[in-house]
Amino acid sequence: MRYDLFIAGYGGQGVLLAGNLLSYAAIHEGKNVSFFPAYGVEKRGGAAMCTVVFADGDTGSPVVGRPSVSLLLNQLSFDKFASKVKQGGICIINSTLVKTGGESLEGIKLIQLPMGDMAVELGDPRMVNMVACGAYAAKTSAIAISSLEKALTKALSERNHSLIPANVKAIEAGAAAVNGQKMID
Repeated sequence: MRYDLFIAGYGGQGVLLAGNLLSYAAIHEGKNVSFFPAYGVEKRGGAAMCTVVFADGDTGSPVVGRPSVSLLLNQLSFDKFASKVKQGGICIINSTLVKTGGESLEGIKLIQLPMGDMAVELGDPRMVNMVACGAYAAKTSAIAISSLEKALTKALSERNHSLIPANVKAIEAGAAAVNGQKMID
């Protein structure tokens, strides 16, 4: 099976860390992975995006024009990339920052989670990316939650390993939220 994912937001939201984490989780499960990060020149606040492709066999190109799943963490990313999700795909958005204006995406499942609010409730607004990873894993079953948790030791630098329990909690919160989430078709 082949999975492709596009993640976009602004610098400081942990978009690239989320891509790395999902890549390491897929590697942990014995899959082949392509990870392609892209970001603006600004240190914080500029555009940040990445694609992750993983498969049992060959992954092909890491460039994904019409992803099966998108995680969109801010309004600009939604406005620019939501319509690029392929028909039958899934678009998971951070409804704390993204307002759809009642817009639906024809042929795409739109899942709205208040990831930013959830991260704040968990004690750290920077955990939006971990909430998003948990939501992705639970909604698609492409990666096991336990693989994400194990991959944290690789994705986070050793000096941040003390934050692993908080990250695990955020991943689990994202998974729980998406399982109870009503989808808009």
